[in-house]
Amino acid sequence: MREHKVAISVKDLVKNFDGRRVLDGITLDIYHGETFVIMGGSGCGKSTLLRHMTGAMKPDSGKIFFGDKDLTSLDEDQTEQVKRRFGMCFQSSALLDYLNVQENVSLPLREHTTLDPKIISIIVKMKLSLVGLSGFENLMPSMLSGGMKKRVGLARAISMDPEAVFYDEPTAGLDPIVCAVVDKLILDLNKKLLLTSVVVTHNMESVFRIADRVAMLHKGRVLQIGTPDEIRNSKDPIVQQFINGRLDGPINFSESIEDINYSEEA
Repeated sequence: MREHKVAISVKDLVKNFDGRRVLDGITLDIYHGETFVIMGGSGCGKSTLLRHMTGAMKPDSGKIFFGDKDLTSLDEDQTEQVKRRFGMCFQSSALLDYLNVQENVSLPLREHTTLDPKIISIIVKMKLSLVGLSGFENLMPSMLSGGMKKRVGLARAISMDPEAVFYDEPTAGLDPIVCAVVDKLILDLNKKLLLTSVVVTHNMESVFRIADRVAMLHKGRVLQIGTPDEIRNSKDPIVQQFINGRLDGPINFSESIEDINYSEEA
């Protein structure tokens, strides 16, 4: 049996907000080179987990290892050093409206390196080429479609040649064809750049199109981890209700105020 090398490891992660447990002992391993998808309903803890994995939050207890570095034990400067080893692709693309495409993609390089501007310009052209946007350097974000903005955000995420890329709902708000384009880009970049990808999404078509393995979260806990086929054939009624979008099942849609996870995006 092939032995997998662990790239990211989460151990017994716990996070509380205002006395409510949002992450309840999350434990999982993500392997080098795989596309690992985290899925679950709104308020299940997936966005909170992503923020912890990217060093944006500190847990109440537990550990997160990025390679041999425990993010939970590092100071601010050490955390910033580790963050340079991964890229982040935001749900909203997070492009700066007053900067053109070239300036947006080059931002991490200008902030964190001392490379000559001519070298940075070459790198930007290479990254834009990888996401299918050659020649778009001088356009402003307002001139781009939603799918193009996502791809610019992805070019920026890979600008520093990261070991891993984290994606927060990368296909949110896109039509089915553009969703498929973004999914293909994620897979292509994983192979071409030897990346590890961690994708948070509730788009079931994307889940089964891109995932090597899937973690299903429910009420702050890992319900199941498996391959797409294992998830698709799961005997767990919560998993089946979620992946098939059924109204009837153990997931209760009549929520109370106590069910709201204030740390999650609506």
